Amino acid sequence: MYEPSQLRTFLAVAQTSSFTQAARRLGLRQSTVSQHVRRLEDATGRTLFTRDTHSVELTEDGEAMLGFARRILDVHEQASAFFTGTRLRGRLRFGASEDFVLTRLPEILEGFRHDHPEVDLELTVELSGTLHERLAAGKLDLVLAKRRPEDPRGELVWHDSLVWIGAERLRLDAGRPVPLIVFPPPGITRALALEALERQGRPWRIVCTSGSLNGLIAAARAGLGVMAHSRGMVPPGLVRVSERAGLPELGRVDFVLVHGRRRPSAQGAADALAAAILAGGDRLHRRPPGPPGRRHPREGPATTRSTDGTA
Repeated sequence: MYEPSQLRTFLAVAQTSSFTQAARRLGLRQSTVSQHVRRLEDATGRTLFTRDTHSVELTEDGEAMLGFARRILDVHEQASAFFTGTRLRGRLRFGASEDFVLTRLPEILEGFRHDHPEVDLELTVELSGTLHERLAAGKLDLVLAKRRPEDPRGELVWHDSLVWIGAERLRLDAGRPVPLIVFPPPGITRALALEALERQGRPWRIVCTSGSLNGLIAAARAGLGVMAHSRGMVPPGLVRVSERAGLPELGRVDFVLVHGRRRPSAQGAADALAAAILAGGDRLHRRPPGPPGRRHPREGPATTRSTDGTA
């Protein structure tokens, strides 16, 4: 009933929120992307996207289609691999940035391991800047990480805005330096935060440095200061800082897949994992559901409120 090519196009549009970006990712013309979406909407009899000249958003039916599309494509790939007799093998060195610690990336990796049990997958979790350095040095085969918007490298998974976040009760004193919670160099988020404050001429001081996202979150929950973070992945227990605090805009950041030097023994596995990540990219900015009755007391409503930001 649903064509795999149309489902892949649908997922690309949903993840990039852009027909143009989806066309670039898939190597199609934008008119072809629009045609695929229109035919899928005809097949379902439902509107999957609301779109105007400025934005593309999933409808409620579009949100439902996300899960169906992923499962259909998963089964399609499994059937193709079974009947063609292809079994991927080899060692795959995959790097993921700290940003994905609290996302559903483990679900995607688990599915990949299930589908390709003979691939020796080695996972490295590091800062985005460090991963790009290791990729350039030939120490990784595939990286999922942030890049600066002006950086042309990599295949876009999705883009997001960076925002300032902190504890709900945090109050910033306009007369004192901004207390910063940051990754160590060469963290991309760190660099963007410092550059934004320098442009504004706002004094700052670093109150916590950690290479672990969980370490930064703990410091922020304790009310030590503010941190720059992806808007789509605000951790539970933290909220966006109010505009009244006067902190500068941080701009946008892209999350991309970047292939390293093509090693014949890893190329097939790297391509397969990249395809799995692109197919499930919407899950990367959604937290996995916690066990019943164990939600953080501030999770939910608190993530939609802002800190006061007054002195």
